[in-house]
Amino acid sequence: MRNRDGTFPILETDRLRLRKVTEEDAGSVLKYLSDPEVMRHIGLEPFTTIEEALEEISWYQTIFEKGTGIRWGITLKEQGDVIGSCGFLNRATQHYRAEIGTELSKDHWGQGIASEAFEAVIQYGFETLQLQRIEALIETPNTSSQKLAEKHGFIREGLLRKYEFTCGKFDDLYMYSLLKQDFEERY
Repeated sequence: MRNRDGTFPILETDRLRLRKVTEEDAGSVLKYLSDPEVMRHIGLEPFTTIEEALEEISWYQTIFEKGTGIRWGITLKEQGDVIGSCGFLNRATQHYRAEIGTELSKDHWGQGIASEAFEAVIQYGFETLQLQRIEALIETPNTSSQKLAEKHGFIREGLLRKYEFTCGKFDDLYMYSLLKQDFEERY
């Protein structure tokens, strides 16, 4: 997942720069991950301390180092503050698949930013990581994420009943997938 020179890859779109999240970004990360509306379908309680944001950033680094995932900080090119994240987790290299996930500061909802980041990460997954399948596990009430996945060609494959225990409850999740051949046909 690293660039040939061993560095963290940076992705750019028309409006966005997706980059490594560092400890210096902890305040920005805390800002959006402390918002109950942003966290409603993430499976975590809203963050309350900078230490929780630092733990999240440390987790991003750990999955990158282990090769099990990669999480980019979403920034607007003109300002540089992290306003969300997008990336892969639970990468199964032997099966050429990974899960995709994203979250975005409420201040930036409805502007197409999540969609722009999602598309860049999907492209990186198929073209650079050589994934064959990208999965998205989405809570059933999370209609905005379902629409985002469907907009990018993901197909809802089924319902995973009581699949996760988060925030003191069992959650049903929809399993979505996008195959490399579906992606190639779209672009």
